[in-house]
Amino acid sequence: MIHEANKTIDNKTYFNHYFTHMNYTPHFNQAGEAHMVDVGAKAITQRSAVTEGYIEMHPETLQMILGGEHKKGDVLAIARIAGIMASKKTADLIPLCHPLPITHVEINLSAETENNRIRCQTTVKTNGQTGVEIEALCATQITLLTIYDMCKGVDRGMVIQSVQLLEKEGGKSGRWQRNE
Repeated sequence: MIHEANKTIDNKTYFNHYFTHMNYTPHFNQAGEAHMVDVGAKAITQRSAVTEGYIEMHPETLQMILGGEHKKGDVLAIARIAGIMASKKTADLIPLCHPLPITHVEINLSAETENNRIRCQTTVKTNGQTGVEIEALCATQITLLTIYDMCKGVDRGMVIQSVQLLEKEGGKSGRWQRNE
C-alpha cells in the first residue's frame, strides 16, 4: 500500500497510473512486481556518463594524502583502482541493473586545497543497449568511500558530498547535461 496526501493507494492502482498517465516504464510490471526491464530490442549504441563527487576533510588529512605520507600507501591510486573495480561490479550491487560490457573507465582525482576536499570525476563508456550512469555513479561513490576508509583512522569527520550525474550521451534520449 502507498500512502499519499491522506489517501491510501494500492500498488496496482499506483503503477497503472504511471504506466498509463506518465508513459513511464519503471522496474515494475503491471501487477506491481519488481522485474528487470527488457532492453533486448534496443539498438546497441555508444554510451557514456560523467559523474562527480567530493570528499571534504581536515586540511592536515588532505596534506597527508597529497604528500604521499599515509602509512597505508598511495591513497589516491588505491581509491582509483577501487572505483574502476566498482564500475565493473555495479550489476552485482544494484539489484535490477543490467550487466554491461564496459569499454572505458577514467577516474580523475583533484585536490581543492581552498575547500579542503578532493574532487572525483568519473567517465564510463560502453557500446550497449542501456546507459552507464549507474556504473559511473557507483565508481565515484566507491572511489570516495575508499579514501574515507583509508583515512578514517586520522579523520573520522570526512564528508562525502554532491555525488551527481554531470552528463550522459547515447541511446534514444541522446545527450543530457546538468545545467548549473
